[in-house]
Amino acid sequence: MSEIKVPDLGESISEGTIYKWLVKEGDTVGQGDVLAELETDKVNLEISAEEDGVISAILRQAGENVAVGEAIGVIGAAAAGGAAGGGAAEASSSAGGNSSSAPAAASAAAQAPAAAAPAPAAPEGAAGSTAALATPGARKLARERGIDLGEVTARDPIGRIAQADVNGHGAAGQAAAAPAAPAPQAAQAAAKPAAANAAPQDGKAVERKRMSRRRLTIASRLVEAQQTAAMLTTFNEVDMTAILDIRKRRKDAFKEKHDVGLGFMSFFTKAVIGALKAYPLLNAEIDGEELLIKKYYDIGIAVSAKEGLVVPVVRDADRLSFPEIERQILELASKARANTLSLPELQGGTFTITNGGVFGSLLSTPILNTPQVGILGMHKIQLRPIALDEETTVNRPMMYIALSYDHRIVDGSEAVSFLVKVKELLEDPEALLLEG
Repeated sequence: MSEIKVPDLGESISEGTIYKWLVKEGDTVGQGDVLAELETDKVNLEISAEEDGVISAILRQAGENVAVGEAIGVIGAAAAGGAAGGGAAEASSSAGGNSSSAPAAASAAAQAPAAAAPAPAAPEGAAGSTAALATPGARKLARERGIDLGEVTARDPIGRIAQADVNGHGAAGQAAAAPAAPAPQAAQAAAKPAAANAAPQDGKAVERKRMSRRRLTIASRLVEAQQTAAMLTTFNEVDMTAILDIRKRRKDAFKEKHDVGLGFMSFFTKAVIGALKAYPLLNAEIDGEELLIKKYYDIGIAVSAKEGLVVPVVRDADRLSFPEIERQILELASKARANTLSLPELQGGTFTITNGGVFGSLLSTPILNTPQVGILGMHKIQLRPIALDEETTVNRPMMYIALSYDHRIVDGSEAVSFLVKVKELLEDPEALLLEG
């Protein structure tokens, strides 16, 4: 027998939430089989079986918070389960030859796996027969709550009672067997699910939905960023004519040669790196009373996934070519949407780029991804009339860009100059290739 424990979740993560169980009590599993999915602040992780056996107990249910190292279930030996089943069948077969002894034989078979269980109040024949088909976890829970297993309805096709069946038996049986003092609490707990989706008194319907752990973490960190950083945002606009022209002329050859599309993110990543080299305080962070000015460029790329925004990191982006950047961003974005990112792929970025333009945003103020001190926001490309001189106005594909920065270490003049540098590099791809 072995316990199913919450694995080490990585640095700074001490707990998670059971997202869902992929097995149920009584299932036979093999070493390496995925048993449950655990939701953490950043990614979902799979918990696998460390040995062959049978799921004899599920100790923590989906939606419950669990700590690293905590036991959430038990795997029993498969052979022991088979012997117990054989004993029960043998008792039934023996009882079949003598109808008068059938109830007693069935009751004995039921009580064998749980010798400490008290005798049920219902007639021994019916209660004992039902108990014989209850999982160990269900029997334990029934004993704790004083529930007669003979009154519990099983959803299993063969009539086996699981822990979930005991949980769903209702508050009435629990209140009847529980001490008088906890009864009001049990009644309140039973009433909560019904009240959760109840319509308010004004008669308008609402839906109450539990926030995921990731959404709670996102909310907490965004509020923390606004409360701890002196955050300001400066804006500029970029004429995207030159980049659009390069993409139009080179996209087919680029795709054919590198097997990846030429997008905007590689241009912006290179432009940001060129600007960070010119203004290194945007690539720093505050550590107590000191500044950590980083001499490497791990660029975070914000990706919208089903469970919320995540920011996987392109490592050493200054050393990567355009196709390498595009390939890494595509791979990380695919993992984010499939919920298969690893923790190392989400940790340690030095600066972040977020693209609200893919959703149609014309202008926004991005929030810092702390402890970073800078984040660049891209927006929708839109044709706008641009005055070239006093007499000439032309329509150009323009994009607003926004830089949010921590004013505690970055002055306004440096932030504005950084954004101007990004603009200049994007509008002059030759300079981008030389400096980025």
